Amino acid sequence: MTASNPFFSEWNTPFEIPPFDLIEDAHFLPAFDEAFKQSRAAVNAVADEGAVPSFANTIEALESADHFMDRVAGVFMNLVGSNSNEDLEALQRDLAPKWAAFNSETMMNEKLFARIDTLFTSRKDLDLTDEQLRVLELYHRMFVRAGANLQGKDRARLAAIMQRLAELGTAFTQNLLADERNWFMALTQDDLSGCPDFLVSAAQEAASERDLDGYVITLSRSLIVPFLQFSPRRDLREVAFKAWVARGENGGDTDNRGIIAETLKLREERAQLLGYDTFSDFKLAPEMAKTPEAVRDLLMAVWEPAKAVANADAAILTNLMHADDIKGDLAPWDWRYYAEKRRKAEHDLDEAALKPYFQLDQMIEAAFDCANKLFGLSFTPLDAPLYHPDARAWEVKKGDRHMAVFIGDYFARASKRSGAWCSRFRAQSALDGDTRPITVNVCNFAKAPEGQPCLLTFDDARTLFHEFGHALHSMLSDVTYGFISGTSVARDFVELPSQLYEHWLSVPEVLEKYARHAETGEIIPSDLLSRLLAAENFDQGFSTVEYTSSALVDLAFHTSPAPADPMQKQAEVLDEIGMPAAITMRHATPHFAHVFSGDGYSSGYYSYMWSEVMDEDAFAAFRKTGDAFDPDTAKRLHDNIFATGGSKDPEDLYISFRGALPKVDALLKGRGLD
Repeated sequence: MTASNPFFSEWNTPFEIPPFDLIEDAHFLPAFDEAFKQSRAAVNAVADEGAVPSFANTIEALESADHFMDRVAGVFMNLVGSNSNEDLEALQRDLAPKWAAFNSETMMNEKLFARIDTLFTSRKDLDLTDEQLRVLELYHRMFVRAGANLQGKDRARLAAIMQRLAELGTAFTQNLLADERNWFMALTQDDLSGCPDFLVSAAQEAASERDLDGYVITLSRSLIVPFLQFSPRRDLREVAFKAWVARGENGGDTDNRGIIAETLKLREERAQLLGYDTFSDFKLAPEMAKTPEAVRDLLMAVWEPAKAVANADAAILTNLMHADDIKGDLAPWDWRYYAEKRRKAEHDLDEAALKPYFQLDQMIEAAFDCANKLFGLSFTPLDAPLYHPDARAWEVKKGDRHMAVFIGDYFARASKRSGAWCSRFRAQSALDGDTRPITVNVCNFAKAPEGQPCLLTFDDARTLFHEFGHALHSMLSDVTYGFISGTSVARDFVELPSQLYEHWLSVPEVLEKYARHAETGEIIPSDLLSRLLAAENFDQGFSTVEYTSSALVDLAFHTSPAPADPMQKQAEVLDEIGMPAAITMRHATPHFAHVFSGDGYSSGYYSYMWSEVMDEDAFAAFRKTGDAFDPDTAKRLHDNIFATGGSKDPEDLYISFRGALPKVDALLKGRGLD
């Protein structure tokens, strides 16, 4: 197996892209066995080093300890999210506790931490660069927060907790994927009467993917949201909506409610072992927000005006529903349908007429062109085997310098988890030569039938720009240490580059160039463009309530004693804040993957809003110049945000770019809620 296993060979591919055509599922287990062996030996060698601790023989040595693991895990973790199968999922379940155990073993290695602590204590006398000092401080903080100072039974208990949390997060993710993969609603052509052609085509393609005749609606957001927007069949909208929001709470083997209760209890215990009152206190300490109180202040400052707007909108939509001779209260499966009717009436916008102007390929080119104008990047298609026929790759250059490989994987499929994200097969670093990243954007757009262009909604196009902003943060990274490269920043700072990049989609000169009709090639008419941009904040009360309620529930879960019944706690929080009856959380607890598939956004879902305060203010710097691509402002943005990774405190980075931190007013104004 070793001789034929590509993980044990040089990768003679363009820019050492993983040789996906050679990698088989069976290759991962022996590769991981070797990766654990090599990483453990490298870590122990650092811990047992006889020489006096130095930055080079301790921190830099640790930076190089996981090269082989990074190679194997980089491929595996991307595949298990974007092109999974039963074998990969079984291996993921097996690996999760092993990773957690190895991490605890490393973080709680007394000799290793003693070396790091010695360096940290004498850091002012080590003649380190600013970047090295930052890396040392972050390493020390990471070890302390992982339990390096614990002793005896507390140390053993924390290690056990981390292993169990890893198992629970993996189970949560796989349960959610199973629910999303297994449910669909078969429809006839008559069932889709009144729906636009693009939705009918997407439903037909979704059926074809499942080897079925006719049409199906799945739980992919790219299918179910337009169905809820356009289907005049209230009965079918109700069935689809209830299935969508029930992911993770259908009983049986894929029910996530017990997993959530245990996860919250273990997180609370973890925080208390480390000396914090609540998990939220622990989680927020290294973030920009610092405290749960600061997060709640931000969320409530937005919640009240958003709820007022949403309630006013609900009254209007209820009247529209009653005009259709449907009595009673507006239901969650009614909101999008009547909001779409209202948008057409008030802004003369018809999604079916608008969507042909937003071809996927054109929007990709628009994102690339903006990156060229802002940062001087160029994108050339690469001919290399990838992990799925729908994925494609580009070489990214700045002048003559190779900057990255960018992979785009845009279409929904049963083997891919829902949502959209940016990841990487390889991180940027300069410790052992100029290692440039291999970055991937994964989306879930509805695939068009063979021979037809993929058409996006304006929101889809915004998602594409958002994820590409993350990719730019990774690809433009120019630091020495992989530990702080790219998106390795505070959670409530990481969404700044992505949310900021969304603004360029709305720049008229971008749309005037790339919003071309799929059939005629005609540029979007100026009057249609004006109406589109004028309606950008349409239904913002709904969107903000949907998001903010999720963030408030997340915060409440982690600032109070772990609830025995998380669903009851969710209901109590929503009742306390006065959740409008016709709107549901964007992510109800049983499918709240941001919070329960791992530690990433736990007590941190607020991060999007925290970053949005900055992104509105940041784009205002360009508006002030009168040029959305002003070279001087773009250079400051590159030098202080996109290229710096986590090499400085995020507040310092933002102030270096903008001069001061913004207030929440910028967000309220940007959302039209001021």
